[in-house]
Amino acid sequence: MGMFGLQASGAAASWMVGRMGTDAHLYDDPEDAALPALLDSRFDGDKVDALKRLLALIAQGVDVAHLFPQVVKNVAAQSLEVKKLVYLYLLHYAEKRQNEALLSINIFQKDLSDINPLVRAWALRTMAGIRLHVVAPLVLVAVKKCARDPSPYVRKCAAYALCKLYDLLPEENTTLEEVVDVLLGDSSSGVVGAAAVAFNSVCPNGLTLIAKHFRKLCETLPDIEEWYQITLIEILLRYVIARHGLVKESAIFASNLSWEIQGAKDSVPVDNMSCIQAETVVNGVCGTFSSMTLLRHYIDEYSECFDGEGGKIRSPSVTTSTNEDVAILLKCTSPLLWSQNSGVILAAASVHWIMAPVQEVKIIVGPILFTLRSSPDATYVMLGNILVFAKTAPLLFAPYYEDFFICASDPYQTRALKLAIITTIATESSILAILEEFQDYIKDPNRRFVADTVAAIALCAEKLTSVTSTCLEGLLALVFYESSIANSVHLDGEDVVLVQAILSIKAIVKIDAASHEKVIIRLVRTLDVIKEPAARSLIIWIFGEYSSTGNLIPRIAPAVLKYLAWSFAAEVLETKLQILNTCAKVIIHAAEEHLQEFKRIVAYVIQLAACDLNYDVRDRARFLSGLLPFCANENDSSCRSQNADVCKELADHIFDGKIHSASNSDSNYRIYLPGSLSQVVLHAAPGYAPLPKPQSMVLIHKTMESTRGVANSSDSNNSDAESGSSANESGSLYDSESESGDLSDRDGTGSKQYSNDDGHNLHLQDGNQEAPLVNMYDGSVGQAHAGQVDENLASLISTDLTELMSKSALESWLDEAPTTPLVQNSIQASCARVSFTTRSFERKPKLHVLLDPSNSNGLSVLYAFSSEVSPNSRLLVCIDLFVENVTPDQLADISIKSEEASTSEHGMETSEGSASIPTPVQMEEIQSLAPQQTAKRVLQVHFHHHILPMKLSIFCNGKRHPAKLHPDIAYFVRPLPMDLNAFLCKENQLRGMFEYARRCTFKDHLQNPEHTEESVDNTDKNLLVAQSLASKLLSNANVHLVSMDMPVTFSIDDASGLCWRFCSEVLSSSNPCLITVVAEGHASGPLDLTIKVNCEDTVFGLNLLNRVVAIIE
Repeated sequence: MGMFGLQASGAAASWMVGRMGTDAHLYDDPEDAALPALLDSRFDGDKVDALKRLLALIAQGVDVAHLFPQVVKNVAAQSLEVKKLVYLYLLHYAEKRQNEALLSINIFQKDLSDINPLVRAWALRTMAGIRLHVVAPLVLVAVKKCARDPSPYVRKCAAYALCKLYDLLPEENTTLEEVVDVLLGDSSSGVVGAAAVAFNSVCPNGLTLIAKHFRKLCETLPDIEEWYQITLIEILLRYVIARHGLVKESAIFASNLSWEIQGAKDSVPVDNMSCIQAETVVNGVCGTFSSMTLLRHYIDEYSECFDGEGGKIRSPSVTTSTNEDVAILLKCTSPLLWSQNSGVILAAASVHWIMAPVQEVKIIVGPILFTLRSSPDATYVMLGNILVFAKTAPLLFAPYYEDFFICASDPYQTRALKLAIITTIATESSILAILEEFQDYIKDPNRRFVADTVAAIALCAEKLTSVTSTCLEGLLALVFYESSIANSVHLDGEDVVLVQAILSIKAIVKIDAASHEKVIIRLVRTLDVIKEPAARSLIIWIFGEYSSTGNLIPRIAPAVLKYLAWSFAAEVLETKLQILNTCAKVIIHAAEEHLQEFKRIVAYVIQLAACDLNYDVRDRARFLSGLLPFCANENDSSCRSQNADVCKELADHIFDGKIHSASNSDSNYRIYLPGSLSQVVLHAAPGYAPLPKPQSMVLIHKTMESTRGVANSSDSNNSDAESGSSANESGSLYDSESESGDLSDRDGTGSKQYSNDDGHNLHLQDGNQEAPLVNMYDGSVGQAHAGQVDENLASLISTDLTELMSKSALESWLDEAPTTPLVQNSIQASCARVSFTTRSFERKPKLHVLLDPSNSNGLSVLYAFSSEVSPNSRLLVCIDLFVENVTPDQLADISIKSEEASTSEHGMETSEGSASIPTPVQMEEIQSLAPQQTAKRVLQVHFHHHILPMKLSIFCNGKRHPAKLHPDIAYFVRPLPMDLNAFLCKENQLRGMFEYARRCTFKDHLQNPEHTEESVDNTDKNLLVAQSLASKLLSNANVHLVSMDMPVTFSIDDASGLCWRFCSEVLSSSNPCLITVVAEGHASGPLDLTIKVNCEDTVFGLNLLNRVVAIIE
């Protein structure tokens, strides 16, 4: 005991010594000291100890926001350690204590001018980390200043700040791109790497910025950090493809270059690979992925790279490997193939795979195989990409098949990928060694892996006919062995191996059944010992399919059929169905000498099946008795003679049809860019983008040159003003996918009566008919109101903070010249606007199916959300129900009731008492409904959630039919009439956290035939665009159109600046909800829309924004 006591005390002492000199003791009892007193101490040591204890509490999940004032005042401390700890605390609680966080902006002003670069970097990181919209303009100016800081560390922090700033100020995209352009040209490799990350976040499609920095970026590539190298390689690859196109000698276009390699056999030999082998790799003879498949998955708008006839490459879409930019990119990425980072190796290999000539692609094999010795996760990712390479060019990895042999420590997912690769790259010279390796895999205890190995053997036998007999013998032996094991001792997974072995034999026999009839006979003889239903069903199918093949199988057919008839009653469902199908196949192909015997056996089997307990078996028996006339009763001889020919032809078509080859699983295999997350998860992950269209930058450069020529003839101040952002069109732009709404086509007659797809006419029109069609007004009116609102908001803040928030004041302490004249010029350019007010709008509400007539004995119920306001309560949503009788009989006693909520006489008591269940108001019952008659009713519902459906019970003729009514958040509002001035004033009051925005694409105006006629002038086109979107939104949302306008100074066919404003009121809270839609683009093509919602109800506003995007798209 004494020895154990000494050991315990020694361990405790060692533990204490290990904690000496660290801050681990702070986590033992962080509240053991008076933190406010320590924060107010005169000594920096006490402050450091208090701040560390606060951070320890934060790490443990304790809320210490009440100490925010005491911590913030220490931000002005001279100690770097205190300042750093205060910054960490500020980043954590800035969003909770916004007012106090704004008070510390003055300190950031001083710290950004500190002589210590660490202090400047910390101040910038903290400002960028405070996720407040009011601080974002200040951060933007600070980032612009720090991007030219003499310290590389500060410039690197400025690049990181751009990523955070873009989420808050996406409308300042032009300014952010300018900062990115400055950072890309930096001399420090660390700054360049961070700038590449900022480029991907701010302007991933702005490849024109890379043009002047391309050579420098390629030279800097080997020197930057590893994870930055992956990002920069992707950017450079996209730029080269967008600027010059794809390399026509590369593997991706290899099928079009066979003649070039054949012509170069004598002059350009390939090391360690004959020219014939190189041509095979090029053409993908052994591969299952063609170059067209790679193009379809790799390239955006790949179809435009080919001519319409023959699929030949368009010459403008390709370049040669001698292109200077291509050669530089390949040369600079070659050393990275031997990087220590697996991600860098894969990124560099993807560049050579896509852009390098075929003769040089082989250099990626060695580095890729070297990464298979790394961690299991990296090995799995690399194997997934190797599989795509191998399916495209199998001979590239064929000599290295031993590198893909299974290790005992490999997880199942890695084993499956290695098996697929081995099967793909197997050749005549390596197949014997591979099959010998497969024999060891079959002994593995993981039976799932054994089944995969058996499937791989079949694929090798199908691919290489020289080993077909060997593989069949081995598979038959495996079947006998597995069947004996299954009968003696039942092990988990043994049935899977047995079934897979029979499936493999089936796949091999299908190639040439006549030469393998002995294999089929040996397999059929195992029916006595195999008891697994799935395995028996497969063997019976093989026998029935090839019952007339060769000379031996027809001889044993009577005995096998008798055995199947004898065992029919004891079989399971799937085996019984397969026996019935086999009987039909055998009797169709029967010879004359066995026909009568087969008829008696088949008739006996059908009689047994007709009395079976399972209705599927009985149905199959009735079907076969009608299809095979000789199995019917003798009393029906006249009917049989009349329909014998028809039945025989039908039976031949069903059971004697050609066996269609199984669809290759590779055709459904999803391919994504090498090294991307999407290639690992095999679906498009968020943020994934294919390669750009080849030479898509040519038009951009031509446009820029023409624009630059016009700009040179004008004043420099005007050109600078054009790059500024408009003050009228501000808002957040967030790229995201949304559900596509149903498109409503315009009626060519312009009538106010519109018909839905289901045939119901809806008469809807807008109430404003007296307003003029076109109205001119001065946009400065809205700016005046905005200025008044800003003054009111500024009066609520202290004088010091108002001065600080001024952009000119901020620029003054950053020693930057103010840009007021440029902003004024841009504002003056967009003051005059044209306002459109249409006399009537097309409204076509979408009809939803509430009850399908096929499930309700002919009662059809459709519903559409109505824009009417309920007279009973402001919380109720009105829904138009269209009840139709599609039967020839009369329907009676039709009523609709809620399943979940107890209905009362008026329904309002229930709706107020329930917190989550949708509650309808009692609807008038329909006493009777004549055939083909339609009745309309209005259902009023109080929805408590925009997703949860309301469960209804529809009663008709005493029968109950369940149904679900799905809510639409676009009708959780009601129209709120408001003029333009009031709208702008209210919009400025709902800025910041009450403002949400997204971007989407609008194409409905392109479907209008009038829009494409050349006779329509440009003004009419913009009118059609304005009316099309307004009608789309008014037809699917219960909102009020405030205005539609656009700038006067627009070019021909330019719809940029076209603006719609809608106003509504939330039913539950009566808070106003403002919707602003701004268009960019040309009226003759798809428009890029920015949709902004201003609403005090944050959750409701975000959900309504998503719904509006879905409606428009």
